[in-house]
Amino acid sequence: MSASLAAGTGRPKFWVAGDWNAFFGFGTNILVNVLVLTGLLRFVLKMPDAMVFGRILPALGLMLCLSTCYYAWLAWRLAARTGRSDVCALPSGISVPHMFVVTFVVMLPILSRTGNPVEAWEAGLTWVFVQSFVLMAGGFIGPVIRKITPRAALLGSLAGIAITFISMKPAAEVFSTPVIGVVCFAIILANWFGGVRYFGGVPGGLVAIAAGTLIAWGSNFLGLSYGHLAFDKVLGSLSNFGFSFPIPAVGHVFSGFKYIGVILVTAIPFGIYDLIEALDNVESAAAAGDSFPTTRVLTADGVISLIGCCLGNPFINAVYIGHPGWKSMGGRIGYSAVTGIVILVLTWFGIIALMTTIIPVVAILPILLYIGMLIGSQAFQESPHRHAPAIVLALLPQIAEWAKTQIDNALGAAGTSVAAVGTAKLAQVGVLYDGLATLGGGATLAGIMLGAVTVFIIDRELEKAAAFALAGAVLTFFGFIHGEGVGIGESPGVAFAYLMVSAILYVCAKYAEFHPHPVATAHHAAAAETAD
Repeated sequence: MSASLAAGTGRPKFWVAGDWNAFFGFGTNILVNVLVLTGLLRFVLKMPDAMVFGRILPALGLMLCLSTCYYAWLAWRLAARTGRSDVCALPSGISVPHMFVVTFVVMLPILSRTGNPVEAWEAGLTWVFVQSFVLMAGGFIGPVIRKITPRAALLGSLAGIAITFISMKPAAEVFSTPVIGVVCFAIILANWFGGVRYFGGVPGGLVAIAAGTLIAWGSNFLGLSYGHLAFDKVLGSLSNFGFSFPIPAVGHVFSGFKYIGVILVTAIPFGIYDLIEALDNVESAAAAGDSFPTTRVLTADGVISLIGCCLGNPFINAVYIGHPGWKSMGGRIGYSAVTGIVILVLTWFGIIALMTTIIPVVAILPILLYIGMLIGSQAFQESPHRHAPAIVLALLPQIAEWAKTQIDNALGAAGTSVAAVGTAKLAQVGVLYDGLATLGGGATLAGIMLGAVTVFIIDRELEKAAAFALAGAVLTFFGFIHGEGVGIGESPGVAFAYLMVSAILYVCAKYAEFHPHPVATAHHAAAAETAD
C-alpha cells in the first residue's frame, strides 16, 4: 500500500523510503495532539487516570487506527487504479479545534455544574454522536459544494486556519523556549525545506525530537529549567502501564442526552465546520495531485467518529490539513497506516503516560509550525495570481476569530470578561471586539463565502458572485456565519448587507459596462515579458 509500484506486479507497495520522513513527521503531529488531549482530560477536566488511560485513550487509539488505515486503503486504490507512484494518503486524526471546544464549551461547564467527571464525559460523547451524523449527511452534498466553490476561496480559508490556530501557538512556544524550540525548528527546516540529509538518512523529525529531548534533560542536569522534566514524574507514570481494550459505552452516550440543549448549540455548527474543513483538505490534496472521492472521505469521518464515541472517546475524527507537506517529504501510503498502528499500541498499553513525562512538547511543536507554513503558502501557489486578493480576504475571518479567542482568554485569566469590561472601553484602545466577533463567527465558512464572492468579481462572473452573496445572507440570517450560534435572525444587519451586495452585483451583471481588467492585464503582461 505505498506509492511505488512493485516491478512486474502493477500493485502498489506498502512502504517506500520517503514514508519514514512522513511517518515521523505525521506520527509526532498525532502524538502532540494525543499528549495535549491527555493533559486536558487529566488537569482541566480532573478525570481520574483510570478513566483517561483505561477507557478514553484506548477508544481514541482504535478510532485513529481505523481512520489512518482507511485513508491508506483509499490511497492504495487510487495508486492501483491510476498506476501512479506518487499517491499520498490523506492525513487524519483528532480534530484539534474541536478538542478544545468539547473540553471548554461542553464538558468543563457540565463538570463545574455537577462536579462529576463522568457526566462531563457523557456529554462529550453525545456531542460527538450528534456531530457524526451531521458529517455523514454532509458527505452527500459535499461534492456539489466543492464543485461550485473556487479553489482560492477553499484554500484561502484553510490558510487562515494554518496561520492562526495551527502556527501561532507553536511559534510562540518555540520562541518561549528557544534553546529547544528554535534548534529543533532549524533541524526540521534544513531537512524538509533545504534537503539536508542527516547521517544514515535518519528522518529530520526524529533528529529534531531526539535533539530537543537531549537538550531538555541535559538542561535539568545543569540546573536549568528548559525541559520542565523530572524523574519522579517518569517513575510515577509507570503505574499506568497495562493492557486496556476499549469497551462499549453506548449507555453513557445516551445518558449525555439530558444535556442536549447545551450540546446542540455547538454540535450542529461545528459539524458543518468539519464538513467545510474536510472539503478544504480534500481540495488541498487535489491541488497536490491526489483526487479522493469527497463523499467517501466525509462519510468515513462521520462513521469512524461514531464508532469512537460509542466506545468512549469524546473527540471527533477529521481529515487533516497538511497532505501536501507529507507528500513533499516523500510520504506515500504506509506512513498513514503505520502511524495509526503505533498510536493504537501506545494507547492500549499505557505508554502515553510515560511519553508525556519524557519528551518535551516544545521539541515536537516545530513540526506543526512547518505544516502551517506549507499550507499557508499553498493557497497562493496553487491559485491563479489574480485571485491573491480573494485569498487575503478569506484569511481575515480566521484571524478575527483567533484574536477574539486571545482577548477572551486574556480577560478570563485576569478574572474578568468582555461583558464586565465593556466593549466601549475596549474600543477606546483600538480593540474592536464586536467587529472581531462578527467577522470571526463561523470563520471557516465565512472565509469561503467572502473569498468566493471576491474571486467571481475578479473574474467578472458577477451573477455567480451575486449567488454566493445571497447564500451568505441566508447563512448569516440563520447564524452559521457572522454570529454566535445557530438561530433565526442572529445577525440581521450583516445578513441585510449581504443581500444588498447580492442585488448590486446582479444589477451590475445585467447592465454594467466593463473596463480593462487591471489585475489580469498586469498578470498577462508579466507573463508575456517572462516568455520573451
